[in-house]
Amino acid sequence: MTDDERMSPFELKAALSLASIYGLRMLGMFLILPVFVVWAEHELGATHTQAGLALGIYGLTQAVLQLPFGMASDRFGRKRVIYFGLALFALGSFLAAASHDIHLIILGRAIQGAGAISAAVTALLADLTREEHRTKAMAMIGGTIGLTFAFSLVAGPAFYHLIGISGIFAFTGVLALAAMGVVRFLVPEPRISRFHSDAEVAPARLKDVLRHAELGRLNFGIFALHAAQMALFVVVPLALKKTGNIEQNHHWMIYLPIMVVSFLLMVPAILYGERRLRLKEVFLGAIALMLLTQLLLATLIDDFKALLLLLTAYFVAFNLLEATLPSLISKIAPASAKGTAMGVYNASQSFGMFLGGAVGGALSQHYGPSAVFLFCSALIGLWLAAASRMERPPAVRTRLFHVREMDAGRAAELSKRLSALVGVSEAVVVGEEGVAILKVDLRGWDEAGVMRLIEEEQNHGIRE
Repeated sequence: MTDDERMSPFELKAALSLASIYGLRMLGMFLILPVFVVWAEHELGATHTQAGLALGIYGLTQAVLQLPFGMASDRFGRKRVIYFGLALFALGSFLAAASHDIHLIILGRAIQGAGAISAAVTALLADLTREEHRTKAMAMIGGTIGLTFAFSLVAGPAFYHLIGISGIFAFTGVLALAAMGVVRFLVPEPRISRFHSDAEVAPARLKDVLRHAELGRLNFGIFALHAAQMALFVVVPLALKKTGNIEQNHHWMIYLPIMVVSFLLMVPAILYGERRLRLKEVFLGAIALMLLTQLLLATLIDDFKALLLLLTAYFVAFNLLEATLPSLISKIAPASAKGTAMGVYNASQSFGMFLGGAVGGALSQHYGPSAVFLFCSALIGLWLAAASRMERPPAVRTRLFHVREMDAGRAAELSKRLSALVGVSEAVVVGEEGVAILKVDLRGWDEAGVMRLIEEEQNHGIRE
């Protein structure tokens, strides 16, 4: 592997440090999921509606503010916006930690969500990595979030036993302060900060992305998936305690084997879908499995053994869909609007979290847990119907290349020449950013031809 094919120490440091910021922030968000509702009901006398709202409210403020935060980072600087967002997150965490009133905890959770730094962190990562390594760096962040979620389900009950909910909220605030230290002392300073269409939201492209039918199906999917996830955590912790007579500080013994088994079953399915070009079939199968688990949970929520089996099936489907959806967005989104497509996708996910918590809590309080799973079944059923009509995703991956900055005419000409090469399904050269974004065939493409055309263009720029 040549130096150009591997990430530099500078890029590795940037990717790992920014992934740790995501991890520290998300750890605090996830730790309370398996224990909060039981605690709120028994310790605060909160209704399920209030507890569900407390779980989901951070998704609302996050969804509303993450795109503005990303745009603000272009104007005021990446690190300034990240510091501000982490400070808000810490403030909300400490407010919730000091509160013994559910309404103040809801306010604290809303302030936590207002620290919506994901878009700013992604933009900073783009500033700090070369185009050809940006996908690897983004994958590090995605992997960190997934591992953090799995760890939180296991660690949350243990933390609850040791320090209680107030302690978890306070610990969350400390993690946010630690993340600020990471930004200050570990995250490198970007040599140049600029807009990146592959990583940031372009307001001018929002209308096109929102009108894109295939992207709309995927956005509804992540919305429904996370609505069902948040609704599940309104009901399942109570059900585990009721049907299995297991206190919440021991629920890690349930989640640990479930998460291990679900990951072991998820990986072969993803590899099969990607390598055999059967991603649509795997994707639809996972949605169908998710729908089946929701329908069965509606009738078997009071059967402890059935609950364990259904939770395992649920997390197999959830982890598979959570890993597949971003890949599908990347394959389907127009090359020049990938950042915008991911921004809308992330906002849809956050709105889903809010709806799932709020509606799940209300349904649980007034109609019981079965109503929650019937609601989730309706969402997942609509998703399955929409996804069944999706076009087969192209067998492509996105590759980015650095090119010289050029005017629109030269960029259009180079885009046309790159698009004509074997195995290149789409090529867009963004002249003002100095980047060529290509979608290339997984089964083979003319990489040498791409490099030759880019080198010719670089040489043309030198002669000019």
